[in-house]
Amino acid sequence: MTATAHTSVPARDGEGLDARLVVERDAFRLDVALRAAPGDVVALLGPNGAGKTTALRALAGLVPLSAGHLRLDGADLDRTPPESRPVGVVFQDYLLFPHLSALDNVAFGPRCHKVPKAAARAQAAAWLERMGLAEHAASKPRRLSGGQAQRVALARALATHPRLLLLDEPLAALDARTRLDVRARLRHHLADFEAVAVLVTHDPLDAMVLADHLVVLEDGRVVQEGGPADIARHPRSDYIARLVGLNLYRGEARGHTVQVDGGPLVTTTEELTGPVFVAFPPGAVTLHRERPTGSSARNLWRCEVAGLETHGDQIRAALSGELPLAADLTTVAAAELDLRPGAAVWATVKATQTHAYPA
Repeated sequence: MTATAHTSVPARDGEGLDARLVVERDAFRLDVALRAAPGDVVALLGPNGAGKTTALRALAGLVPLSAGHLRLDGADLDRTPPESRPVGVVFQDYLLFPHLSALDNVAFGPRCHKVPKAAARAQAAAWLERMGLAEHAASKPRRLSGGQAQRVALARALATHPRLLLLDEPLAALDARTRLDVRARLRHHLADFEAVAVLVTHDPLDAMVLADHLVVLEDGRVVQEGGPADIARHPRSDYIARLVGLNLYRGEARGHTVQVDGGPLVTTTEELTGPVFVAFPPGAVTLHRERPTGSSARNLWRCEVAGLETHGDQIRAALSGELPLAADLTTVAAAELDLRPGAAVWATVKATQTHAYPA
């Protein structure tokens, strides 16, 4: 999976976003550093309560910073009121004005920047044309589909020519079928955006498709950041591993074996020494009801079926035991093994299907 089609242009000194967002509220503390050049799309990814929305609201000026700084194109925005910031926001529910047409919703931003009414409406019409919504210019929000409303909200945010575009779960309100089409359209529009875009999402596919750079938050801090492909290959927390569909363990490597913390040995193809992560996909796990003999797999563990659930066109088995793990198998294989909660099984994984990397 690739990120947006454009390539990031190196920023000149002072261009783009340079922020350290520190927000303290009750027992929660957010402390996140963000840097991005014009043309970059950054995704903030993380579980509920990680601080994603707080970070976005701090960038928009809707939440004051307790400490840190916020600079955009070299200008300090720490004390700049929200309405005076060169920032466009697309909220999760779009927040279109229900009494205004699509055209007047988009024209609202330029009008707030003192653009004369006729000129603002002309700019809005051009944006709707660009979004493929020219024929819906006179429509009120209630007559628009979810995907159309999302594009109107995006046009409204872009019509003020922001230097920072903030998108809060922009696809969350859409059904699965609409989401696919709108994600592709949004990817195209973000690829053409020449300033910094910051996207908040809990959906790894949205992040992988739309962003150039991922910042993963947990408990108000950055636990991992990098390109989508690198994070997918080298997750550094259980949350990220679950997102990208991997079994992940931490341990101590000695050559081709890893002593998992609190668990058994895992044999790998990589030869490493010291603290490491070791990962393998659920599809790499083979299950047996009897201990296999003559198996080429170097990794063999006795487990118990803790639960079963449908996962796409397969069955995902959650296994407990000396190495808790997830295994994917076909419905036919699950039936032949007579898998049910509490059943004892043996799990095997070939060393060639594991991946170890420094912790």
